[in-house]
Amino acid sequence: MRAIWKGHIRFSLVTIPVRIYSAIDTAHTVRFNQLSKEEKNPVGYNKVDKVTGKALKADDIVKGYQYEPGQYVIVSDEDFDKVKLKSTKIIEIEGFVDREEVHPTLYDTAYFAGPDGEVAAKTYSLLCTALGKSGKLGVGRVVIRDRENVVLLSPHEKGILLYKLRSTEEIRDISNVPDLDHETEIDEEQLKMANMLIDSLSKTFDDINTADRYRDALMEIINAKIEGKEIVTIEEEEQPTVDIMTALKDSIAQAKAAKKPMQKAKKKTKTVKKKAVNG
Repeated sequence: MRAIWKGHIRFSLVTIPVRIYSAIDTAHTVRFNQLSKEEKNPVGYNKVDKVTGKALKADDIVKGYQYEPGQYVIVSDEDFDKVKLKSTKIIEIEGFVDREEVHPTLYDTAYFAGPDGEVAAKTYSLLCTALGKSGKLGVGRVVIRDRENVVLLSPHEKGILLYKLRSTEEIRDISNVPDLDHETEIDEEQLKMANMLIDSLSKTFDDINTADRYRDALMEIINAKIEGKEIVTIEEEEQPTVDIMTALKDSIAQAKAAKKPMQKAKKKTKTVKKKAVNG
């Protein structure tokens, strides 16, 4: 595994040399190339002026921030250099927080943080163990690819997971979702049945199939095309509308039946008659 960043985790006077690795395997993603419809040739990316239609080279293009409709301020590479932060090699931990305080919508890209060499391993292991026992998460900042990110350090097995966090300003307010304010009276019997269904369907996360079924189905189609096979599609059946209590009762019965241990089929002993072979 190749590191994408090398530096230090620092909190107070403690400094730990670490390397950061991507936790996501992007090679698993199915990627496509644009081709011309007739000749099946690769299509290049052309930079074109949307108003004049003029083809542009890289040197002809600048970055602009639109502060009003149709009004832009040009930002040059020199301007970007001015906002570079003094240290790009330190993960400065600003504090430790309870996991419940960090809303799930804030979690972004995941990375692995590992010790940079045997000398760092002991201090790194100490931080990992201390985080696990405290139930706390470290919150800090790091500069990756010239951009500062707020990050979260979380213990994971024998190592540390590092999550890049979104800004709280990016997250929309759930109260803006339509129809959430409608006052509805919850039927106590239905609620009891719903909780029974949740209990009957409860399992560990490891027991749940989280494979990318869309990718697998897509690869089946791609491989069938490569081999010249016929592609078979399955139409989804319409689900009948059932009243909530009937649906809950039938669901609970189905879940309980699925949890019953399957009875082993009795083995039948077959008598094999040997035929005499004349020599």
